[in-house]
Amino acid sequence: METTRRRPQQSPSGKRSEQKEQRAQWGRAWEVDWFSLISVIGLLCFAPFIVFYFVMACDQYQCSISQPVLELYQGEATLLSIWARAPSFSWSAAKIYGVWVSFQVFLYMCFSDITHKFIPGYVGGVQEGARTPAGLINKYEINGLQCWLITHALWFANAHYFHWFSPTIIFDNWIPLLWCANILGYTVSTFAFIKAYLFPTNAEDCKFTGNVFYNYMMGIEFNPRIGKWFDFKLFFNGRPGIIAWTLINLSYMAKQQQLYGYITNSMILVNVLQGLYLVYHPVQLSDAHALAVLLLGLVGYYIFRATNHQKDLFRRTGGSCSIWGRKPTCIECTYRSANGGVHHSKLLTSGFWGVARHFNYTGDLMGSLAYCASCGFGHILPYFYIVYMTILLVHRCVRDEHRCSSKYGKDWKRYTDVVPYRLIPGVF
Repeated sequence: METTRRRPQQSPSGKRSEQKEQRAQWGRAWEVDWFSLISVIGLLCFAPFIVFYFVMACDQYQCSISQPVLELYQGEATLLSIWARAPSFSWSAAKIYGVWVSFQVFLYMCFSDITHKFIPGYVGGVQEGARTPAGLINKYEINGLQCWLITHALWFANAHYFHWFSPTIIFDNWIPLLWCANILGYTVSTFAFIKAYLFPTNAEDCKFTGNVFYNYMMGIEFNPRIGKWFDFKLFFNGRPGIIAWTLINLSYMAKQQQLYGYITNSMILVNVLQGLYLVYHPVQLSDAHALAVLLLGLVGYYIFRATNHQKDLFRRTGGSCSIWGRKPTCIECTYRSANGGVHHSKLLTSGFWGVARHFNYTGDLMGSLAYCASCGFGHILPYFYIVYMTILLVHRCVRDEHRCSSKYGKDWKRYTDVVPYRLIPGVF
């Protein structure tokens, strides 16, 4: 939580003393380690096909991930024959996806303008982001919840009254929509990559690692924008995919209802907690299993939300608040931005932030495990998600801490002495 800001004194010549030495070195990695490089290249080249393989396995091999490999090994199938049996890109799916993204762009850009115009006194959900390495603080129009509510209200209105399209539309076009999403993803990534070189939003907030694959995957600009408000990160991380998440669940549930005439308790759990699985393979869990999964998911969600809320509350109030019934404690620290400014921050050591340095990730992992356990134990495929999330978040912990160590220096060491564990107290 940043409290004050000051600039270094200038030398007699009018230049900032030791400007080059004081330029911020924190942010994304300057040097790319071999694990990050291999991971980046692997994700860029194979991630869409891995997802396709899993979907195809559910569709054609009763969710067995080993049977396709066995058939390929025995010569009973070829890659082309497996590919030919699965739906491919279609223009109808492209139209559906184009309408979806365009609608979310409309809500993202226009919703705040509408509310400003028709609701007197409305000041909007403008919030400030964290200070960038260049020393800037970007402002964001936060209207994601409103967009989610409008989208889902229209979805239910269509399902029950208007009948413009079938509630199973996402399931029925799942693989073609998968390819559309990937085409857009690589297109946006390529545009952002080129933009960073030719017309960056802020040249001081660009980080070139010297590795083209890492630059492409992780991005060069910290906050690429077009105009004042269209922020690439905020929109593409939070709108077309996240808002669609629950719609995907509802579409899969509608398909199960269409196929069998009923909805299993596991599908209800998946919709409550997350889930995209079990349409063709309905699993009815025991009451004890369902309750345990529900509790795991709810506790994980509570930890995730409460941990983030504590940090947000601490930042908004400048520490003048109560966390777990007590005045919060913190580590005072300083850091320097690329423009030469020296800034003061506070690292929270109370509440969940005193239990582990990334306890919000722990809650996220608990929820992820609950999503998987909702599918029962008949297949290993659903548990890929918890494996993926564990690798992702553990690696993110390491990257976050490397950045914070570079940013705060000895103050970060003081913080880790007070909060020694990353995710699981006493373990890691």
